[in-house]
Amino acid sequence: MSDDDRHREKMAKRKAVQDAEVAQKTIEKGLLIVHTGPGKGKSTAAWGLMLRALGRGWRVGVVQFIKGAWDTGEKHALKAFGDQIDWHTLGEGFTWETQDKARDIAAAQAAWAEAERLLADESIRLVILDELNIALRYDYLNVDAVVAALQARRPDLHVVVTGRNAKPVLIEAADLVTEMGNVKHHFSAGVKAQEGIEF
Repeated sequence: MSDDDRHREKMAKRKAVQDAEVAQKTIEKGLLIVHTGPGKGKSTAAWGLMLRALGRGWRVGVVQFIKGAWDTGEKHALKAFGDQIDWHTLGEGFTWETQDKARDIAAAQAAWAEAERLLADESIRLVILDELNIALRYDYLNVDAVVAALQARRPDLHVVVTGRNAKPVLIEAADLVTEMGNVKHHFSAGVKAQEGIEF
């Protein structure tokens, strides 16, 4: 038997296994997705998913917790989608920038109120809660109340939560958790955050 024949036979067997596994998956539901971990790319992964959803004609809601000081490329690009996106940047910057816990808590609560409005909007199919994990980490919001609200969402609504240090109760409630690892980062070598890459 030639190498090509062996490869073809091997891939045919692999395809049969994959096809059988895919055929067993019959549930369709809104997912709770968490992107966490110390590595770069958590929000970026959420924006990629958002682009896929927009390409399918979905309405998308975004609330950015904590972030707020930077003028980002994604916000500029997504203006082209008009009211297909309901975007709210409600943070005032990372906690080491504001240095005002009461102000940070108030900003997080205002952002969560907007998130609840988006979760209730039946025209929206995907909600991204960017850096919500940071607000939960610093106890700016009650994690149990947030998780309960996420679990009580309508069955077809997809939600993505981003940020480092996801709380165990949120990880337990999630359908999909991806931990971004920090193998190597250019910031450690003195490279600054750059327009078009970080923001």
